[in-house]
Amino acid sequence: MFEWILSAEMWVALLTLIGLEIVLGIDNIIFIAILVGRLPKEQRQRARIFGLGLAMLTRLMLLLSLFWIMKLTTPLFSVFSQDISGRDIILILGGLFLIAKSTLEIHHDIDNAGEKSDENLLKEGAKRGFFGVLIQIAILDIVFSLDSVITAVGMVNNIEIMMIAVIIAVLVMMLASKSISEFVDENPTIKILALAFLILVGVTLVAEGLEFHISKGYIYFAMAFSLGVETINIYIKKKHASQRKS
Repeated sequence: MFEWILSAEMWVALLTLIGLEIVLGIDNIIFIAILVGRLPKEQRQRARIFGLGLAMLTRLMLLLSLFWIMKLTTPLFSVFSQDISGRDIILILGGLFLIAKSTLEIHHDIDNAGEKSDENLLKEGAKRGFFGVLIQIAILDIVFSLDSVITAVGMVNNIEIMMIAVIIAVLVMMLASKSISEFVDENPTIKILALAFLILVGVTLVAEGLEFHISKGYIYFAMAFSLGVETINIYIKKKHASQRKS
């Protein structure tokens, strides 16, 4: 059952798959960070862990349903000579949801810029509700997990390796999620960048569902570059602020 442990090739495949799972989970972490940002502080870490736990559970369940996953790629109908499968429908609907949700979040932050106290944030978080946030996370987890699982199936044929890679990748994301969330919460411009990134991811999902393949590498590179520039700006602002105080 565990013969692959003695195979160097399988270990390379496992490490590669863990890396890919973490990269494919970045947008998931950002989405969770933004959603839990409006919950009361004492609930945020629990929501992050539950959200990523849902992501892990969803991916493992999809891996155990490989027959169903493979059937999702079978065309169901055609639109303007374009074959549409179950996977395409999930990606298109998930992409549209992500675009709409991120756009509404940007409008919300712009409309309420500088007008929010901690008390208002707590009221808003209570209104949304812990389980309301988890439901939104669960919806997007299905889309993100589908993309991740299809990548895993295409790379490795061993179900054990795929499941181990998913578990390790999600555990790494759990460890990193708090610091990423706090960084996003403390820097409003980073949050807007993150939301813009999620809109791009949504567009990519819709395009993928329509069989227009856009490499996520381009989006990740653009986001990393923008994040690097904005991080430098934040550092300069903090340095100037400390100099004024002294």
